[in-house]
Amino acid sequence: MRIGELSERTGTARRLLRYYEEQGLIIAARGANGYRDYDEATVDRVIQVRGLLDAGLPTRIIKQILPCLDKPRAIYFPDATPEMLATLEAERDRMARRAECLLRNRDAISEYLDAVREYNRV
Repeated sequence: MRIGELSERTGTARRLLRYYEEQGLIIAARGANGYRDYDEATVDRVIQVRGLLDAGLPTRIIKQILPCLDKPRAIYFPDATPEMLATLEAERDRMARRAECLLRNRDAISEYLDAVREYNRV
């Protein structure tokens, strides 16, 4: 698929898709005309990248952990410095705290909705 379709299917600006490609986060084949051609798996990859960026991970870390998201997995360890591992552990822990907060907020909204609905039934 061309970049316009990938942009539309993922809700990601073309400029960002080009940036992801520059960073090595996604790969495009090139047609004889020079146009980018993405395979179907790139849709999921872009969604994964966006989720990791939204979670606060920098692209340099995302590039290193992307192999962990593939199946079958091909994980390489040459860049696994103690600093990178500490960064990943801190990010994982931050994400866990954020997930817990989101769950508490979701539950609070559910309780509010239940109370409002019950009140309106009376």
